[in-house]
Amino acid sequence: MVNYAVARAAETGQIAAGSATIFIYHRFGEDDIPRTNTTIAQFEAHLAEISAGDYTPMALPDIIAALENGTPLPDRAVAITIDDGYLSVYEQAWPRLRDAGIPFTLFLSTDSIDAEYKSFMRWDHVREMVAGGNVTIGHHGAAHQHMPHYDDARNLVDIRRASLRFKEELGFVPDIFAYPYGEYSLANRDQIAELGFRAAFGQHSGAIYPGMARFELPRFPMNQQFGDIDRFRLAANALPFPVTDVTPLDTYIVTDPNPPRFGFTVAGELRGLDRLNCFASGHDGPLKVAFLGEKRVEVRMRRPFAPGRGRINCTLLDRSGRWHWL
Repeated sequence: MVNYAVARAAETGQIAAGSATIFIYHRFGEDDIPRTNTTIAQFEAHLAEISAGDYTPMALPDIIAALENGTPLPDRAVAITIDDGYLSVYEQAWPRLRDAGIPFTLFLSTDSIDAEYKSFMRWDHVREMVAGGNVTIGHHGAAHQHMPHYDDARNLVDIRRASLRFKEELGFVPDIFAYPYGEYSLANRDQIAELGFRAAFGQHSGAIYPGMARFELPRFPMNQQFGDIDRFRLAANALPFPVTDVTPLDTYIVTDPNPPRFGFTVAGELRGLDRLNCFASGHDGPLKVAFLGEKRVEVRMRRPFAPGRGRINCTLLDRSGRWHWL
């Protein structure tokens, strides 16, 4: 089983101007867990870049409202999200975000908080942050389970259990969702939409723009390996790469074909597609790219994805020096 993700444009609706980069973090200053940790020095550099650079930090609900209404976003809009609810968020990240005046969204899995694990926050910490302002709470399920591995009924039980705990502890149920591990299938995506959430986020890279499908939204992951200031700037300056007719339609691959026959149709007026490069997990160097007409792109991998999570990214250098990122 393989799960890969790609951001795509909505099948209908006009693409408005402007875009936003959403960052995802997990732990802070827990340097012995580098895969999900961001060092304090890295995080402080990120916040300093946002504060001093030509960026517009935004609350995530405001970005989602632009997607819902098709209204323009500011150029270089950025938003901070943090998943899971580790104690280092409360002890390290929140004070720095508060002092910088930068809003953020915290996606919580309720079972870990209820279990009072040593490395996780308590509900009192969450309430304190909410009362302090500039914090949005997002829904991350209860058990932080791999949603594509389970049927709708089991996922619904998990989501409802978390919703009940949010209501009991905070007095409301969050209306923005983040897929645990960034993994989802079409069935998961459709279920989250049908449950009334406003939007849902994965952990795949790309810029957000009005006109994008709201339940497969990208975020740039930050950690010790990929959290240096140059990469942060590169992501913060990312431009949209609007596509439609993505194949395969379902990004959750249970059987063949693996590797997937990945393709898409460019939805925007992007120029210089001959400079397009695509990359995939487990591959060295760019993939083979074929153009069918002016807008259709077919990408071919040289070998299958390994079991687990796979990633395909396509980038196109804009004449401004910024990168369109899919």
